[in-house]
Amino acid sequence: MGTSEFRLLHTMLRVRDLDKSIDFYTRHLGMKLLRRTDFDGGRFTLAFVGYGEEKEQTVLELTHNWDQEQPYDLGDAYGHIAIGVPDIYGVCDGLVKEGVSIPRPPGPMKFSSTVMAFIEDPDGYKVELIERS
Repeated sequence: MGTSEFRLLHTMLRVRDLDKSIDFYTRHLGMKLLRRTDFDGGRFTLAFVGYGEEKEQTVLELTHNWDQEQPYDLGDAYGHIAIGVPDIYGVCDGLVKEGVSIPRPPGPMKFSSTVMAFIEDPDGYKVELIERS
C-alpha cells in the first residue's frame, strides 16, 4: 500500500474555555468554526476551526473536557502551530490592541531572513506567525 493519498487531517489542542478559544482562533486569526459537537456521555465537546473545509485543508481540533478545572500542563515536547500571514507587523499591532500576548514580537529569525513572531492563545499554546508574501 502506498502513501500517496495520505494527508494531515488535524492537530488537537485541549482547551479550558472553548468559547474563548473559538473566539481567539476565529476573530484574531481569521479561521472559521467548521463544526462543533457535544458528546454528553463523554462530557466533552469538539470544535474544529480552520481556513478551509476539512476535505481540502488541515484544521485545528479544539477539545473541551467539561470537568477540567485546572490549566493543562503544556509539557516540554509540544512546540507550536505555524500560520502564514501577510504584513506581520500590522497583524501583530492589531493583536496587541486586542490584548493578545506576544512573547516574541515580529522580527527576523536569528541567522535567517524569515520574519516571524510568537503569540499565545488563551491556554498559553504558542502560535508562530510567519510573514508570507
